[in-house]
Amino acid sequence: MRDVNGYRHVHRIAVVGSGPRGLAVLERIAARLQNSSRHSGIDIHLIDSTEVGCGRIWRTDQDDLYRMNTVADEVTMFSGPSDEGPVRPGAGPSLAEWWRSRDPRVGSNEYAPRRIYGRYLRFVLGAIKKTLPPGVSFEGIQDRVIDLGRESEVFQVRLESGRTVQADSVVLATGHGVPHLKGAELAFEEFAARRDGIRYVRSDSPAEMDLDAIPAGAPTGVIGLGLSAYDVIFSLTEGRQGKFLEVAENEYSYQPSGHEPLIVAGSRSGLPLPGRGRNQKAPDYSYRPVLFKAEEILRSSGGRPLDFRAQVVPSVLAEMHLVYFSTLVRGRAGATGAAGVFGASGASGAAGESAQSAFVDAVKERGARDAHAIREVAEDFGVHAEPVDFFALARPFDGLSYASQEDFTDHVTAVLREDLRHAEAGNLLDPLKAALDVLRDTRSEIRRLVDFSGLTAQSHRKDFLGWFGPRSSLLSSGPPRKRVYQFLALLEAGIVRIAGPDTCFGVCEATGRFTVGSPAVAGSETELDALIDARVPGTDLSLDSSRLMGNLRERGVLTEYVNSNGDDAFRTGGVATTGSPFHPVARDGSSPEGLHVLGIPTENTRWFTFVGSGRPGPWAEFFNDADAIAGHILSRTG
Repeated sequence: MRDVNGYRHVHRIAVVGSGPRGLAVLERIAARLQNSSRHSGIDIHLIDSTEVGCGRIWRTDQDDLYRMNTVADEVTMFSGPSDEGPVRPGAGPSLAEWWRSRDPRVGSNEYAPRRIYGRYLRFVLGAIKKTLPPGVSFEGIQDRVIDLGRESEVFQVRLESGRTVQADSVVLATGHGVPHLKGAELAFEEFAARRDGIRYVRSDSPAEMDLDAIPAGAPTGVIGLGLSAYDVIFSLTEGRQGKFLEVAENEYSYQPSGHEPLIVAGSRSGLPLPGRGRNQKAPDYSYRPVLFKAEEILRSSGGRPLDFRAQVVPSVLAEMHLVYFSTLVRGRAGATGAAGVFGASGASGAAGESAQSAFVDAVKERGARDAHAIREVAEDFGVHAEPVDFFALARPFDGLSYASQEDFTDHVTAVLREDLRHAEAGNLLDPLKAALDVLRDTRSEIRRLVDFSGLTAQSHRKDFLGWFGPRSSLLSSGPPRKRVYQFLALLEAGIVRIAGPDTCFGVCEATGRFTVGSPAVAGSETELDALIDARVPGTDLSLDSSRLMGNLRERGVLTEYVNSNGDDAFRTGGVATTGSPFHPVARDGSSPEGLHVLGIPTENTRWFTFVGSGRPGPWAEFFNDADAIAGHILSRTG
């Protein structure tokens, strides 16, 4: 490309952050370039402070203890499947296919260590680099971006090393930030700093935490019982040479090494994240909602902001009950005779699928739109069961009290074992796990309703972020089943205990130690020498500690998204952007055309931006977003 004076003009692209979101934009740029005549005059710079090609969260030097919570067969970073041609952007293997090509022992539906995913991401980057057409250059830069300015329509990307990279288009895909501490977390850190032998470990990626500093035998509190808490707990046990011995199928005992601390964990629910159902769905499985359709809800609302509890939740629950009862119908028609296990193949499986399909058709024909109406249809198919209070499953200990820690541990164990029974039956054939998967399968419908202030401010903050979000995550985002079985072994060994529901973490000035306890469990109060915050840091632009985000915030280049629908307006913490292709909205209301912000920094402006991969099959939000930005960038190259 040349300007009016005949000089060659290079369009320079800088992608800040080389985790999955940044890499997906590059993959789509490269795929588009393969089908375009504009093969020259483009320079690409991929910048990452930790490891170019996979970023901080997926870095390749972390321990194998840290695993993904999505089966490898359902993960891909290529926007199309492999074909008869060479591996290239738009046509490449899924994570599972790539992993098996390097380790034939890998079976189906396995959960990859995060470092393996990091190696796969670097493989994807290698395929991108190899297939860039002549005249398109690539440079990977391991450095930290500390500022971004604009001079004469050109962005100046300033690096910690002192170098400045000039760019015409910039994509900020910076991923998980490390926020400044405030409130109780800041008080915990200051408390520990004033006392010898007391340690506080702030929230971060578990692979980045200084867990080696926790002494063996030290009473140690763990805030949270989610995925990060599992990682922390297994780092402090199996990661310290403890051994899990499989004494029977899906039964483990724990053999301590003597290096473990005494772990007391807790959360609001008091329930460790239950395990994912055994996967029975094809990698390219795509669920099509029958009763919960965003378009219908939007049409009935007349364009007004929604009340999530009143206008959205009933449709979500209807869809969950449709799946729940249809799976019961399938099981009744195709049962093998084994209690709780349903036929999935052969004549019985075919009969079950046929009955399930007929049941769904009957629900639609009768206009059944709630759990009780759906149950009545199920009765005509020979199924007699009550509707399920699905969201109560996320708070099984509410309103209960326990006379001792042992009583509570017994109840936790019983709840987890019952859930594992459902998980073993599978996410297609077990009625409960199939219904809970609806929370995952309908995320795109929910996004259409909640993104960019689709809800009233009050409902957004209270109903969606405060009530639905935590419960949905607990019920649908669990670890591999094996980890839950092993967690039970840690409970039985007394290495780990759960304080109880509504866990309270605090400090005791008199003894100079942290404290933990549950108001529902007698005798749960314990003093601690160490406290680890094992919750995933939330998105909050006002607290982001990176120099880059701080500088852009101070100058008003990035602003915080505000839901102002109603009298109860609130700041969401996410970066304010336009719709696709996601330009930031500056303090003066402008939206620089050459600048894009994608992924976790925009959480709460949009929902569930934590997704760190695409899925084989039809594109969803992950690849659609990346392609929209790639298309916009290339449209500006002339």
